[in-house]
Parts: sequence; C-alpha cells; structure tokens
Amino acid sequence: MKIRILSSEDVKKSLPMKTAIQETKRAFSSLSSRKVEMPLRSRIYVPKEDGVLLTMPAALLEEEEIAVKIVSVFGNNINKGLPLIHAIVIVLDAVNGEILSLMDGEVLTAIRTGAGVGAATDILAPFNSKNVAIIGSGVQARSQLEAVCTVRKIQQARVYSPNKEHAQKFVKEMSGLDKIPSDIKVSCSSKDALEGADIICTATNSVKPVISFDHLKQGAHVNAVGSFLPTMQEIDAKTISSALVIVDSLESALVETGDIMIPLNQGLIKKQHIFAEIGEIINGKKNGRLSSSQLTFFKSCGVAVQDVVTAGIALKNAERLNLGTLASL
Repeated sequence: MKIRILSSEDVKKSLPMKTAIQETKRAFSSLSSRKVEMPLRSRIYVPKEDGVLLTMPAALLEEEEIAVKIVSVFGNNINKGLPLIHAIVIVLDAVNGEILSLMDGEVLTAIRTGAGVGAATDILAPFNSKNVAIIGSGVQARSQLEAVCTVRKIQQARVYSPNKEHAQKFVKEMSGLDKIPSDIKVSCSSKDALEGADIICTATNSVKPVISFDHLKQGAHVNAVGSFLPTMQEIDAKTISSALVIVDSLESALVETGDIMIPLNQGLIKKQHIFAEIGEIINGKKNGRLSSSQLTFFKSCGVAVQDVVTAGIALKNAERLNLGTLASL
C-alpha cells in the first residue's frame, strides 16, 4: 500500500483559496441536504496543559469521499513558542477503506476555515464591502483575510491583537499579498479596528467578547471562527441578539460554541433565533441578507465535511502536480 504524504507546502500549492471556497460551498450544501455522515467531534481534555484532542471523521458516501482529521489544541503552547494547533488529515478510499493520503492538517484547517468564511462572506456581506477588520493575528486570522479578499474587492484592512508585535508581523507578511490590499494598519484597540468596517472577522481563543455591538457599522457582516468550546466567547450577546444569525451546522452550534450557547443560557435568545445553516441559503431553502442595513453574523464551528472535500481536492491536485512523497507501508 502506497500513501501520498503532503507537507504544509504541498497542501498550500494544491489547495488555492478560490478552489477551497468552491468546495466548501459544496460541503455546506451537502451537510444541509443531509447527505453527510458526520458525528460531532469527539474530545479528550488535557487540563494540565490547557489542551484538547479532537477527532473529526466525515463521509459523503454518494460522492465516495471519506476522511478523518485529528487535531490537538494546547493553550500552553503559546508560552512555549509552539503552534497552538497541531493536526493531520487522513484521506481514505470510500470503496475499500484503503488509506490514500496523510497530509498536514494545520494548513488545511487554516485554508478550509478561511474558505468557510469566504463562502459565508460571498453570500452574506454587502457587495460593495471595501473595509475589513481582523481581530486576532495568528494563522487563522491570515486565512480569514485571504478568504475575504478572494470574494470582495477589499481596499483597506485593519488588524487588532493584544500582542502588538504579532499584529505588526501580520501586517508585514500580508500587505499586498495576492488580492490582499497594501493598505493594512495595526489598530490600538478592537473599537478602533471596527470603526467603519464592512466585514469583521474574529479568530481568537478568547473566553470573553472581543467585539462590541456598539462599535459595529450598520449593515456590517461578522464572521466568527475562534470559539469551539461552550466556555469560549468572541462575540457579545447584543451582537448575537441583534443580527441575522447563520451557522455552518445547527447541531454543533447548539452544543459547541459559547458565542451561541452563552446568550442562549442567559435567556437572551432562543434556538429559533438561529435563522439558518449557510447550506440552506446555498440550496435556496432560505434567504440571506434582506437589506443593506441588516447586521449579518456567521458562526463557524468548523465541520468535518469541510476537511473531507478540501482534502479530497488537495489530493487530486497533488497527484496531478506530482506533489508530496509516496511511502509504502
């Protein structure tokens, strides 16, 4: 049995953002059409290291696509100079169960998460959006900016991070890259970053809100990707209660993210306040933005079917481009 092993660079070359966004729309569509076999992610906690091990399998059986991602998120790694997230994706043959590929899951996770935001932004954000605010300055924040600039002609971006040095590095690395504008500035606060922003992306591991409704522009679109635990909250309850709320998966949003669960438990919203899954809008079952003044909010918990479709296309492209290393087991 030969397995194609794809490094982080291989994944980047074989999975351009535009392609990832297209595939992610297909994933969301299939998920909302109930064509996906996908349990909620399993978790093993490592309290001593502020860590959690996540296992995320999924399959689109009609399309014969199946994969599983193993992810570790260890909060103490930041103080050790190590990446917050480590991950690997395993792609299997859906006909015989043979392992086809092992690929770097950190880069794939960043790209597919960005692609989810890109898909939602393309569907929900004002067409004339020009300014974006990025809260956070890590790998995920970079992916969010790339994705937004792939689907909208962004002229200016502002980034805020409590670590100013990280934010400055973000600006240096991202300014003028591909479709990203050269006009990127470091903001001194979240409020400063949000001023006049048409699109807002949050990519932090915060347990308390990093944006306030009172600082949002009327008609803005907000993407939130950081909160994947009930205790994590990036978005204040007033924003949630005031917005048209769209999620990637209703099932996961109700049990996995504090952005939704905290205002629910506080009685500030009801389950019915979640308007739709993004796949329902893609499928034409529900409408998206209804007016230019409407505040829209997309909560991405991250679903395993995104990994399946993006890993699948990455593998196909890698085979075509002869990327990676073939290993015999």
